[in-house]
Amino acid sequence: MALNFPQLRAFVAVVEAGGFGAAATDLGLSQSAVSHAVASLERILAAPLLVRTAPVRTTALGESVLPHARLALAATEAICDTAAEHEQATGGTVRLASTPTVCQGLLPALLRYWSEHVPGVCVRVFGGSSAEAESWLENGTADAAILADPPSRTGALLATDPLLALLHEDHPLAREGTLHVTDLEDDPLILSPNGCERDIRKIYRAAGAGFSPSHRIRDLGTLISMVQAGMGVSILPGIARPLVPADLVLVPIEPHHSRRLVLCGPDERPWSPAVRALVDSVDRLTPAVLSGA
Repeated sequence: MALNFPQLRAFVAVVEAGGFGAAATDLGLSQSAVSHAVASLERILAAPLLVRTAPVRTTALGESVLPHARLALAATEAICDTAAEHEQATGGTVRLASTPTVCQGLLPALLRYWSEHVPGVCVRVFGGSSAEAESWLENGTADAAILADPPSRTGALLATDPLLALLHEDHPLAREGTLHVTDLEDDPLILSPNGCERDIRKIYRAAGAGFSPSHRIRDLGTLISMVQAGMGVSILPGIARPLVPADLVLVPIEPHHSRRLVLCGPDERPWSPAVRALVDSVDRLTPAVLSGA
């Protein structure tokens, strides 16, 4: 039977107020809305619940239904109170550390998602190198961090992030579907040391190729400008794709290597309820959300 909360609330209010008009005033509804709700309940139960006198009286069925209706309303209120207490407990501010590519390529969609699904939590972002993000999490400057391949921390996987070659669109290899890292040996390698260097070294080591960057550029915007100017090529994580201008291309490389981007709390301290709420919400994320679709 399709009983609902408004029907039960109207029935109990009419009994307690002694009439439909008084119940409508108590509920902030029109008298016709209250009358309609009670009549709908009676149709579902196939019997009258009230005798329409002044004051109203319950029928035998109404007298039997009344305590159950009150229990149902009390249970509904308890559920709402529990949800409100949970929202209050999981609220607060989370200081979130991450790298520039994650901050620019992933966080805008993630922050938008959290504002809609975990509205009680305010996220403040701290951008730095991978080493800085780990240090801030360890010393308490940050409450949480998005880290690449954290060795021991538990958390929630946000994305699997492949490394790709960054080339000017006029580069001879720009139209290749895939290229081998040794194909780049004739080009100066412009490297960002903010967190991907150890992963890039793994690629070169797996290929048996020599690793000798020509430039190490901390600022990602400067690195991209140098590739635009034809000063060399680079290798970037796929998460940086939204930052790549139209005259540059990202090409998959072999040997293939991907990073796991994980939302982590601290190892040595208990996670705050707000951090736990963010981590738990990641289970409902989809790739479309993270891509901004």
